Amino acid sequence: MQISILIGQVPVTWDVDANLGTLRDIVNEAQPGDLVVLPEGMLSGYGADLTPLEAFDRALIGNAVAQVGALAVQRQVEIFCGSLLPWRGGWCNAGLTFTAAGDHYVYRKINLAMNERGRLHPGAGLSTVNISQPQGKLTVGVQLCREVRFPEQWQHLASTGAELFVYMTNAANTREIEGVWRSHLISRAAENQRFVVSANIAHPDQHCPSMVVSPRGEVLGELPNGAPGLLKQTLDLTQVGDWYLGQRRQDVLSIAYHGPE
Repeated sequence: MQISILIGQVPVTWDVDANLGTLRDIVNEAQPGDLVVLPEGMLSGYGADLTPLEAFDRALIGNAVAQVGALAVQRQVEIFCGSLLPWRGGWCNAGLTFTAAGDHYVYRKINLAMNERGRLHPGAGLSTVNISQPQGKLTVGVQLCREVRFPEQWQHLASTGAELFVYMTNAANTREIEGVWRSHLISRAAENQRFVVSANIAHPDQHCPSMVVSPRGEVLGELPNGAPGLLKQTLDLTQVGDWYLGQRRQDVLSIAYHGPE
């Protein structure tokens, strides 16, 4: 089974209409059947300072979500993008999936960044998303930003069927050591024998690449840091395997999942 990925490395602002315009421009470059992957906070905006949420019109987000869902159906593509969402009287940081069939899935970030704690509600579940493709079903696991530092989450998703990791981030921090997050992404791919598709914002201080990594840990494509760009890649899912996962000494160490199914 082969799938086609289109990554958009683009700026993200606190202007929802501007973000929607950027998203539409990327989707217009896609072909029917493509998986379009965009950064964390793509719809709402995002930043180290989350005080703009205090004056945010929540209706704008609901309207934007509806527009992206309609666009996925119209263009017959699968869209992955991030957004802050109203939830439980406050906000959460979410990874959204919009399918060509009109389905809509939400992953709420469970491991919040320090600037998010006290402002956003964490999610409580790690579940996969099933997407119908012309050649069969594709199972995807979604992770956001600092969750790259928690390999047990990725291993759980792989163990429950994820063939592909979609990773959306808003990583532009001058305090981070160059190359570390890139290395994390390669490790998440190789240790789980899954594809990793990463989309970051275009920003001068970007410290995590937008790229595609194979189940062997090979970087198949990577965009230069800092500038807007598109990356198109075809993935052969027959490369996905459980050879390493099957060798885990679970009699010595095992991971227990306590979230909802």
